[in-house]
Amino acid sequence: MALSALLSRIVAWLRAGYPHGVPDTDYIPLLSLLAGRLPEDEVRQIAAALVQQGALPADKADVGVVITKLTDELPSESDLARVRAHLVASGWPIENDWNDIGQ
Repeated sequence: MALSALLSRIVAWLRAGYPHGVPDTDYIPLLSLLAGRLPEDEVRQIAAALVQQGALPADKADVGVVITKLTDELPSESDLARVRAHLVASGWPIENDWNDIGQ
């Protein structure tokens, strides 16, 4: 089974940092570190996909769907907020129900 690009990067990072395997005491901190983190290039990719789809003004559900398609995982609130911030910084309209996120 092929790994997604994100999962492949995570596995490569873990192998480089723990060439002899992850110690039992490090599993929980590692999982919390890795949970719901979109790299900046994926944030830009998600915003571009929304623009291309004409899903503007973007709403939280639209962004969540694109994140899920890209990562094969449900989006975290922090990932949603980062995509929202990128859209706002780029001048793209967003739905009003997002006004309280990331502020």
